[in-house]
Amino acid sequence: MRKNLDSQLQRLNNSLILMGSLCEDNLDNVFKSFKERDRELALSVYRADYDIDTKARDIETLCLNIILHEQPVATDLLVVSATLKMVADLERIGNQTSDIAQIVMGFDYNHEGEDVNLLYSMAKEATSMVKLAIDSFVRRDMDLAKSVLRQDNAVDEYFSMVRKSLILQARNCEKDTELSLDVIMVAKYLERIGDHACNIAKWVSYVVTGKISTIGDLTL
Repeated sequence: MRKNLDSQLQRLNNSLILMGSLCEDNLDNVFKSFKERDRELALSVYRADYDIDTKARDIETLCLNIILHEQPVATDLLVVSATLKMVADLERIGNQTSDIAQIVMGFDYNHEGEDVNLLYSMAKEATSMVKLAIDSFVRRDMDLAKSVLRQDNAVDEYFSMVRKSLILQARNCEKDTELSLDVIMVAKYLERIGDHACNIAKWVSYVVTGKISTIGDLTL
């Protein structure tokens, strides 16, 4: 019985790592497509969201089968329940990355302002947060989980800077409304991706400590 449970938990762990890797790759590729003005690459990211959604359903099914048939307790149950939560956050990261890809496919590249440069920097921070959150799960590393929460401040600050830049340009009539909307939506999706990375870090803390921590607990 224990051997079968261990095998199922290892399969679950590997599946979550694979899903996280898919999310990382999509994030990397969507901003590579943005920088290189590669609409075909953006389209491939948009379509890849289906693979992430499929992986999410597979992991959810595996979690439920483990609960029903293996009846895990203690730490094993913590892992399974936290995995269900992390899958939801990873799926949202995938969805929001796909939303960014859809914007990139129709983006007006005639404009190259400070707000676009800020988006690149913001994307770098958000992508780093996702990678750190997944690494913290793989290693069961509380220090990495805490670093994700600290890095979220930088993402929030970049969002504020993008917003202020757009307001200034609007006052000076330097940019059309549709382009401004594209930029602010990409920034908002990145902010949400950072929030989901923070959620993953909190669930890693739950697996390690057995307690549900707040952001304040992890940033002390």
